[in-house]
Amino acid sequence: MNPEPTNPRTANRHETGDPSAILPVIGERDLPPGRHQFHKERLMNRIHDDRRAAAPRNPFLRKAVFLPTALAGALAIGVLVLTPGGTPDAGDRATGPALTTTIGTADAYGAPRLLDRISLAAAGAEAPRPHADQYVYIETRSASTHVKTVGDVSTLVGVPLHTRQSWRSPDGRRGWLIEPGTTGPEGITLEGTDEKGNVPEPHLGAPSHDYLAALPTDPDALLRKIYEETEGQGNGKEQQAFTTIGDLLTESWPSPELTAALYRAAAKIPGVVTVDGATDAVGREGVAIARLDETSGQRTEWIFDDKTLTFLGERTVQVVGSGGEEGLIKPGTVVFTHAIMTRAFVDDIKVTPSGTAS
Repeated sequence: MNPEPTNPRTANRHETGDPSAILPVIGERDLPPGRHQFHKERLMNRIHDDRRAAAPRNPFLRKAVFLPTALAGALAIGVLVLTPGGTPDAGDRATGPALTTTIGTADAYGAPRLLDRISLAAAGAEAPRPHADQYVYIETRSASTHVKTVGDVSTLVGVPLHTRQSWRSPDGRRGWLIEPGTTGPEGITLEGTDEKGNVPEPHLGAPSHDYLAALPTDPDALLRKIYEETEGQGNGKEQQAFTTIGDLLTESWPSPELTAALYRAAAKIPGVVTVDGATDAVGREGVAIARLDETSGQRTEWIFDDKTLTFLGERTVQVVGSGGEEGLIKPGTVVFTHAIMTRAFVDDIKVTPSGTAS
């Protein structure tokens, strides 16, 4: 199956804000395989344990938000079921076939030049500024593939394309999340404290808008900070640095200056390549900046419009060997695909840029 939906949304990313404001821009009830590990990782972020074991990263599982302590505790023991009110209830959304794609050809020499062009385009983007009492609204569309095991039988299944909406205050202390299969229809709060009753401080793995504004915009200094703060994580320092930059690009809204610096920092990471012909979750085609995780055989691709160089989204494709339980994830499988639809500043939780309640 192709990751593109039958009727893809082709609208460009909508990024709005108030320029007069004062802040700087910047069949089962268990979780499907992989989701428990994701939520466990987010719990670890909550208690400042960033030195995770070097295990293959599941890119379907995002680490963009802190979880309230009560919910995080439920996730830590492997139970997540969500009712319409946002409390723990059911379900495995993996009901479709695996997502597949044609593996694009990697160019080992084109990345520095393309990233230079992308960084210049990013630096010239508009820079709306939020009020302190506004929220960063991010709307994305995602789909994924994973191994589902029932009894002794494992199969490769797809989680259909769905919309994820998040609202975060600039300081990161207030927020809300709505995502089918992860929350109820009304969503869940992102406010909360750690096990000691403290409000967690933002960091590279879970940044706030204000935190991003304080990051260095010199590419060398920025890359050094990423290497230092992610030491011991992931499958090697270069792969983890590429992963961290990708998460910052997809799960937050960095300023044009920081975005450009992130691209220039990525150009300094060994193993970064270009890939032609990549397609995001909603069917938008473009060129990609990518890196192969040699441990998992999966290649993470950042997809850009080939004319405007606007960042469209990210996907991860199995390109070498077979992954997952019983080696069911074959080359050409789209493990995760994620398209950015909207990034804007809004006046309240559950309010969208159009002014309507979600």
